[in-house]
Amino acid sequence: MNETAKRARAAIDLAAVRANVRALRARAPRAELMAVVKSDGYGHGAVRCAQAAREAGATWLGTALPEEAFALREAGDTGRLMCWLWTPGGPWHRAIELNIDVSVSGLWSLHEVTAAARGFGRAARVQLKADTGLGRNGCQPAHWPELIAAAAAAEAEGTIKVTGIWSHFACADEPGHPSIAAQLAAFEDALALSEAAGLRPEVRHIANTPALLTLPEAHYDLVRAGIGIYGISPAPEVGTSQELGLRPAMTLEASLASVKRAPGGHGVSYGHTYTTPGDTTLALVPLGYADGIPRHASGSGPVLVAGKWRTIAGRVAMDQFVVDLGGDTAHAGDPAVLFGPGDRGEPTAEDWARAAGTIGYEIVTRIGTRVPRVYVDSEMEIHQADGADADGDTALTGGTA
Repeated sequence: MNETAKRARAAIDLAAVRANVRALRARAPRAELMAVVKSDGYGHGAVRCAQAAREAGATWLGTALPEEAFALREAGDTGRLMCWLWTPGGPWHRAIELNIDVSVSGLWSLHEVTAAARGFGRAARVQLKADTGLGRNGCQPAHWPELIAAAAAAEAEGTIKVTGIWSHFACADEPGHPSIAAQLAAFEDALALSEAAGLRPEVRHIANTPALLTLPEAHYDLVRAGIGIYGISPAPEVGTSQELGLRPAMTLEASLASVKRAPGGHGVSYGHTYTTPGDTTLALVPLGYADGIPRHASGSGPVLVAGKWRTIAGRVAMDQFVVDLGGDTAHAGDPAVLFGPGDRGEPTAEDWARAAGTIGYEIVTRIGTRVPRVYVDSEMEIHQADGADADGDTALTGGTA
């Protein structure tokens, strides 16, 4: 007997990913587009979303961790690929071997990657990051001349090729914030100093999704699209997904595990923070904070069950939560849709973000590995589910590395 697990799934619409990439490219027609697929494609599946993004014209891919970049190469990607979050020890040799652009923010990392390149016998592809005001990674302006001078010397030696100069906005999701103009000016200064030092990078880039959408002057040679390629707005101040012409790619749904009548005055879930107001029907959704459902959404998270929006009754537990159906009828096995594009009246990830006091990025990224990803094509036909076949079975190409 063949059985199919029906507890829960996250359906990923690859057609939506492709459409979002095309829409974002249209917003920055003179720049190349990097599809950022860090954190397993913001929870959507890095390999499959990277392939869809490549198909829609993304000429670069971006990851945070080296292991994320290596996985894309192992899946067959041969296009331009950048990785930016490095710690002492590399692994630099592997990045050089796989022709991955590595980000350098200070002398320690420049020294390590140049030493690795000498040992490997091939120039490393290096992108220098300037801290223009975000205050995270990146080289401070006071130390930038020293870094670019050392990079120029290493390039002259043949141990590295400086392929990019880049930075990252702090407040691009707040249009009009004074830090935006200040960071652009600081980036221009960094570029001017780099050019004076003799560096001629392939790409200059600072624009993330919100800057791509609202700051054409920040597009330069390359824009980095992260949350936008998954169809989620970077912030309410920028606009809703629909207003931005983006379509959410993930639909999270589960099958009800239990439906039962309960009397009035019945406590629900841990702490009895919810008590039934009268005779009612309680439905159990088999997803919890171990699956990435925010406990902060206890009592507020929206779910579409039996044709209506419901709100989580009581606390989210590790594996499950309850909704009160009132006088409505449902059965075990019926669908509960937590979020999706909103086409069927279901909540969106942005609705969940408001309910949990967070951002849409966190809602989709935190959905855990216990929830299988199921991929649908433009006709919405399921053609692969995680666990059935290796995620990297379909090779990525993306052009010449």
